[in-house]
Amino acid sequence: MFLAERGWRVHGIDNNMRQDFFGPDGDTTWNLDRLRREVGGFEHHELDIRDRSGIAALVREVRPQLIFHCAAQPSHDLAARRPFEDFEINALGTLNLLEAARDHCPDSPFVFMSTNKVYGDAPNELPLVELETRWDYADEAQREGIDETCRIDVTMHSLFGASKTSADLLVQEYGRYFGMPTACFRAGCVTGERHAGAELHGFISYLARAIRLGRTYRIFGYLGKQVRDNIHSYDVCTAMLAFFENPRLGAVYNLGGGRANSVSVLEAGARLEELLGRPFMYEYVDEPRRGDHICYITDLRRLRGDYPSWGITFSLEEILEQVVREPAPVA
Repeated sequence: MFLAERGWRVHGIDNNMRQDFFGPDGDTTWNLDRLRREVGGFEHHELDIRDRSGIAALVREVRPQLIFHCAAQPSHDLAARRPFEDFEINALGTLNLLEAARDHCPDSPFVFMSTNKVYGDAPNELPLVELETRWDYADEAQREGIDETCRIDVTMHSLFGASKTSADLLVQEYGRYFGMPTACFRAGCVTGERHAGAELHGFISYLARAIRLGRTYRIFGYLGKQVRDNIHSYDVCTAMLAFFENPRLGAVYNLGGGRANSVSVLEAGARLEELLGRPFMYEYVDEPRRGDHICYITDLRRLRGDYPSWGITFSLEEILEQVVREPAPVA
């Protein structure tokens, strides 16, 4: 919709694997129906990113001016139960797209939605201080958060983090080795209106859904004080468009809401409880997810340095209000 509103003809690839991964909460059929109904210049392709010949044929036919690669198996937990599917979708699927682009549109910017999980649990080594409702960095010099110099090896990633790291490195390599305009955006919590969050993916949207429907939300470890910064999907799109307008080879950027949009599970639950007028009911599981971050805030300075006209336009409060006001349909 973002690109179509700007006059682009958009070809979307999807096969609704989210429903298979997450059940009814992850089903995006309703959104595809909405896009077909409301968005002119949009064409849907029922295609699996693992279908190498199918992907190659479509890219050869369309020869896109820009590729936004956001397809993924996105769950930290699910990857451990379905490791082959996770790796085939995240790593091999990315290779399929890169090769198709190299063969048929090598000069078109290729923007990959990577993840902050490429850093594994290395961010947990930073000294932290426990506050009343959240963890935070103890060192004032770390206040801006995690930057792109954080290491990606000798760290526990989760299998999801490992498959996404493989894809991230491939995207960088196609930029540096083949001279293609590629970028990895290492995102954290991306959300916004109509986000179809599920328990294993989509922090803010699923939390709002659980409170709205009276579900018990499960908090995994860290006393519920674990922190994430949240970015609206619109601000993700403007960052990607900024790269398209001024591309680089093998670029890497951390992408998130920054400190101003950071929130803990307890803080988000309390505010959504107020907005929804319903109680935040939760169960505490005294065992964190393996490789999970305790406190992750995105340092945006590299991205802002390369693209000074880009910035965050949706505040955390606006995101929370929008998620409450415009939820995804419930199956």
